[in-house]
Amino acid sequence: MAEPLRPGLRISSGLTIPESELSWRFSRSSGPGGQGVNTADSRVELLWDVGASAVLSPVHRERILDRLGGRLVRGVLTIAASEHRAQLRNRDAARERLAALVAEAIRPPAAPRRATKPSRGSKERRLSAKRRRTDVKQLRKPPRDG
Repeated sequence: MAEPLRPGLRISSGLTIPESELSWRFSRSSGPGGQGVNTADSRVELLWDVGASAVLSPVHRERILDRLGGRLVRGVLTIAASEHRAQLRNRDAARERLAALVAEAIRPPAAPRRATKPSRGSKERRLSAKRRRTDVKQLRKPPRDG
């Protein structure tokens, strides 16, 4: 059965990795497979060269190299999938994982938190709760003879 024609791997509304930039490697999987486990190349490795990608803007490339630097080998990101028995399902799983990983990496950083002081009411509530707790614990103690 022929694989359906895919224009590329859609990461976000502004980024789609073309199929020409993705390369595949197949090998025998150590996972489930029954009788075909030693004959079928169901393990899949999806490789994408981040450094040579033509679709990345400089900002996206910088973010990916910064956030995924530990996973890159000479600028190439590798995703392995072997959890399914069928190679096609492993291919789909690898594509989904790559898309999720890259989408997370190119996301803009969160706005920095602005430091604020606790309000007067929150301070008073905290201190009154502490006083109530102190009173409860004092009542639990045996009376002291003076």
